Amino acid sequence: MRRVTQGCLFLGIFLAILAIGLLAALLLAADGQLYDKAQAVLLRLQLSNRTSELNAPFGSDANPIRFQIPLGSSAGAIATALAEAGLIRDVSLFVDYARLEGYDRRFEAGVYFLNQRQSIRQIAEILIDSSKSFIPLRTLEGARIEELAELIDRNGLFGFSGADFLLMVDEGALIPPDFAAWANIPPGASLEGFMFPDTYQLPPDISAEGLRDLLLRMFQDRIGNDLREKAMAQNLTPHQVVTLASIIEREAVWRDEHPMIASVYRNRLDIGMKLEADPTVQYGIQGARGSWWPPITRADYYDVQSPYNTYLYGGLPPGPIASPGLSAIQAAVNPAESGFYFFRAACDNSHYHNFAVTFEEHVANAC
Repeated sequence: MRRVTQGCLFLGIFLAILAIGLLAALLLAADGQLYDKAQAVLLRLQLSNRTSELNAPFGSDANPIRFQIPLGSSAGAIATALAEAGLIRDVSLFVDYARLEGYDRRFEAGVYFLNQRQSIRQIAEILIDSSKSFIPLRTLEGARIEELAELIDRNGLFGFSGADFLLMVDEGALIPPDFAAWANIPPGASLEGFMFPDTYQLPPDISAEGLRDLLLRMFQDRIGNDLREKAMAQNLTPHQVVTLASIIEREAVWRDEHPMIASVYRNRLDIGMKLEADPTVQYGIQGARGSWWPPITRADYYDVQSPYNTYLYGGLPPGPIASPGLSAIQAAVNPAESGFYFFRAACDNSHYHNFAVTFEEHVANAC
């Protein structure tokens, strides 16, 4: 009887050891899945009472905040950076939620644009796909490169400053040789006039040099070789065309007047008459009066000492004074046929102009 009892005991021990071994083997074979599932259950229980915190935004500011995830960042490092940026309150809550939903293994390095109105749930979901991030930028017709630099600073989403951008495009900057040759830009000149105005969706990691190159490619694509060749056939380089177009752009409010205003200036150039364009005087002031385009007086026509002042100097100014749009550039190459040499603003506040052949007619058009 005693031997039977001992045999049963040994058998029970053997079966227990075998069961433990089989359980261990199952756990190893499952590669920790049972453990992960158990941990997920615990996390879900812990977070079930924190739903309101997961759905609550940090604040009410909807302005986008540039947020970058470096390569190899852990969920904890990302959560800490989010808290430091004022986007989440609870680092541990973010990490636990990311682990529960599997986001911690899917967070993608890159640049994102977040805001305080987004919750932990929303932010975690956003941070798994950086391809959806972009910087919106609308560059305006008739703007100087300094105004574009100010726009970059106001935008707040770029990884560089307006000053950094000016180093790429202002006088003395190293202009891409291929573009300089294509546009006949004189040595040492700026890229004023060639920052093609349009609406852009830019990659979030774009650099100042990258933005310059993108704007130049857009200019070259939109102008095309046909318009360039037509200008060259009229003994006008692309640089000269853009210079004239920039004046047309600043003078006109309505695009349908571009060809007629262009005809006035082309007529003046043909007979060696000074352009006498007010925007060139404004450009020559160089922002010294607190505005890039300040009101001017008749005295300024001769008091503003600048090579851009077309009341003092004949021909075209040394270069463009702003970025013209496609309409103004086309008008500079394809002006209307007219005998006009003068124009001034109409008296009906329509922002259109009255045109005249003689100076006497021009005076008679005064309000």
